[in-house]
Amino acid sequence: MSLLSKEHRSWIGQEEPTVSVDISRRDIQKYAAATEQLSDKYLSGDEAPPMFVFNLFTEILQLNNLRPDGLARGTAPGPSLPLKRVMAGGIEIKQYKPIKPGQTLKGARKITDIYEKEGRTGPLIFTVRNLTVTDEKGDLVLEEIQTGIAR
Repeated sequence: MSLLSKEHRSWIGQEEPTVSVDISRRDIQKYAAATEQLSDKYLSGDEAPPMFVFNLFTEILQLNNLRPDGLARGTAPGPSLPLKRVMAGGIEIKQYKPIKPGQTLKGARKITDIYEKEGRTGPLIFTVRNLTVTDEKGDLVLEEIQTGIAR
């Protein structure tokens, strides 16, 4: 018997509102310093390092909306799953163009798949989200595929 209902599966293909973000040299420099980058192009802010987009398009939350581990309290749109313990299942980033200061990027996220598997200790539910990042011209800059696993 499946843990996923038609309502769960109806979320596949649903897109969150697009978010626009202005990229500043200072933001790139702060991220580069915080992540201990060694390359001059990152430290000078000429180009954003890998993973710069991580959480770039998510809402900035007040501390009381964060869990003790610093992550958001269940704010990601999607169905309420019958399995409640969620863990990261992986991230894949495909970067097509460098991210530079002065750009305005648009990020659109959607659920691309929800499926279940049987694990060693019981059922698992996988939720796959795709973030598509485009520049001012609408050209593809980056895709991020993120998988969450509920058990």
